[in-house]
Amino acid sequence: MSYRTSALNTLWIAFLVIFVDQVTKFVALSSLQLGEPVAVMPYLNWTLAFNYGAAFSFLADMGGWQRWFFVSLAVGMSAFMLWWLNRLPKALTWETVSLNLVLGGAIGNLIDRVWQGKVTDFIDFYLGSWHYATFNIADMAITIGAIALVINELFAKKTQTTP
Repeated sequence: MSYRTSALNTLWIAFLVIFVDQVTKFVALSSLQLGEPVAVMPYLNWTLAFNYGAAFSFLADMGGWQRWFFVSLAVGMSAFMLWWLNRLPKALTWETVSLNLVLGGAIGNLIDRVWQGKVTDFIDFYLGSWHYATFNIADMAITIGAIALVINELFAKKTQTTP
């Protein structure tokens, strides 16, 4: 995947992630009851949940300071990813797509933290009685983008020359 463009012109990917994330969270908030699963298909429910912490509710019960810690972290990481995107060659690559997925997901969850003080989750994957942590579209984008960045770094053919 390599089309000539400015790396910052790929921000539409991040905006698309933010849009889909916020629309699905709005629908979840409007149509689901907290903690009551709605079966979608085998192994998948829609279940409204709120996360006051980070992944897997890390630091969720720390009294509120974590909200602003995670807001600051998301703002800082978003600024770093924009800087990184600006430094990339003018091409649509797996790296720019991956960075935009992470950026869009980070901003999607940032919006929740700023406006609600918590992140809205609703995707409940399970096997038998085992339930994975409830998550959202932003979480999926962050995870897919981060994995793709690691794979790209490990396996992509590097075209840089050594001086």
